[in-house]
Amino acid sequence: MDFIDGFNPFPTPNRNVIRVFSAVIDSISRDRNAVLVTISFNDCIGCGRSMNSVRLVVNQDTDIRDERGRNMHAAELERGMIVDANFSSTMTRSIPPQSQAFFIQVRERVNQTETTIGRIVEVNTRNDFIMVLRNQNPTSAVRFNISNNTIILDPFGRRTPLSSLRPGFRVRVEHASFMTASIPPQTTAFTVRVIR
Repeated sequence: MDFIDGFNPFPTPNRNVIRVFSAVIDSISRDRNAVLVTISFNDCIGCGRSMNSVRLVVNQDTDIRDERGRNMHAAELERGMIVDANFSSTMTRSIPPQSQAFFIQVRERVNQTETTIGRIVEVNTRNDFIMVLRNQNPTSAVRFNISNNTIILDPFGRRTPLSSLRPGFRVRVEHASFMTASIPPQTTAFTVRVIR
């Protein structure tokens, strides 16, 4: 079984460690002596399931490496980076679950987000995503996964819930430049703004 881009449910050699590959850093915050890094990853490329999220507790015991394998500090991690991560299989029951990070390897730095403008064709509040057509062609669809950190704005710039979005709304989505190889491609939305 190949786990190049996704989640390895059978980590080896330690069964107490979960390994994910090509995860996107959605957000970074500080909590006392730790940095909390929320990542999204897909455990089933091409099967249509939504991305999973986990909040990693990164502290002095976490080994963090850059693209060349050199040590780096948690303060150097940035939203939008593509990372591989090893973390404890013991997690909190929060949403997203929280786990101790053992190892983080940066695979790709994303210096800026990308912007997509299009029309919403589906709003899924159960699995927290919207499907947007970039043009009239159905193959232009992109699935934008909505995390707890995604900011959704109405046409006047006021925050609004995902449930207020409707098919047919024209939106401007700021998102990670990395997209999965699935059909349709998926990525994490940072900001969704309804435009006229």
